[in-house]
Amino acid sequence: MKVISKQHNSKMCMMCGLDNEYGVRAPFYNMEDGSVMSLFQYREQHQSYPGRVHGGLITAMLDEMGLRAVWAKEGGNENIWGVTMSLETKFRKPVPYGVQLIGRGEIIKITSRFFVTHASLMDMDGTVLADGDINYIHLDPKAISEGVVIHEEMPYLIEDGVTEIG
Repeated sequence: MKVISKQHNSKMCMMCGLDNEYGVRAPFYNMEDGSVMSLFQYREQHQSYPGRVHGGLITAMLDEMGLRAVWAKEGGNENIWGVTMSLETKFRKPVPYGVQLIGRGEIIKITSRFFVTHASLMDMDGTVLADGDINYIHLDPKAISEGVVIHEEMPYLIEDGVTEIG
């Protein structure tokens, strides 16, 4: 599937933060079908059992994919924010670290007040390792965290030449 554009990365987010030494540092791409996708690797620091990623970090990536799906669906508009109300994760197969994975998020329903997304983590063969349904409430960044200027926290847009994922 064709990449339309790349989304910004933050400084310290556990999933996308480029300055977070323990973070995943995942890139995110707006796709031609209105979904968001990522090519990323968990590292050994993200393990629960040896060789396996911690379930909380799997769920965190699904949550990240869900919010970013809204940005992708809205033509790359990164000014839409929300807070997770609920997230149901289904762990289908063990998620390994140290190997390339694919993340995908898509909008199921969006209203002026809420949005519902579905996100998946897959191996490079397309086998779903974990997926989830996430419900968010739209909130202005000022309501989420007083004093935070979102675009100061999301300064990185580093093009990497990825034009297709699939």
